[in-house]
Amino acid sequence: MADEQGLDLVEISPNATPPVCKVMDYKKFLYEQKKREKALKSKATKVIVKEIRFGPQTDDHDYEFKKKHAEKFLKDGAKLKAFVFFKGRSIVFKEQGQILLLKLAQDLEEYGKVEQMPKLEGKRMIMFIAPKKK
Repeated sequence: MADEQGLDLVEISPNATPPVCKVMDYKKFLYEQKKREKALKSKATKVIVKEIRFGPQTDDHDYEFKKKHAEKFLKDGAKLKAFVFFKGRSIVFKEQGQILLLKLAQDLEEYGKVEQMPKLEGKRMIMFIAPKKK
């Protein structure tokens, strides 16, 4: 039947009993399938993660400057990864780093919510903030 119509016989579901086949133009079928996948891929949102780095003794002016950048990132819909990097012996100021990150979370409360509370990983204390949905 497929040869008479100048089309291809395509096996749709080989595991079914009996196997399901369809008479169609195979090249057109592949093209439509790729087109569908591409459309789905373009609709999928890509998660962007922006990083902001602090030191345990970050000054107020520097903190405010970085906070403004964090606000902008969250408004644009990107996730924020804020971390305090402890150099050398500054690891003894863990509490200061945690206070700094919690202060940042409190200041950015209207733009995003804390996804992961401050957690120490090696020489970094990391916290994630996700943007609030509009």
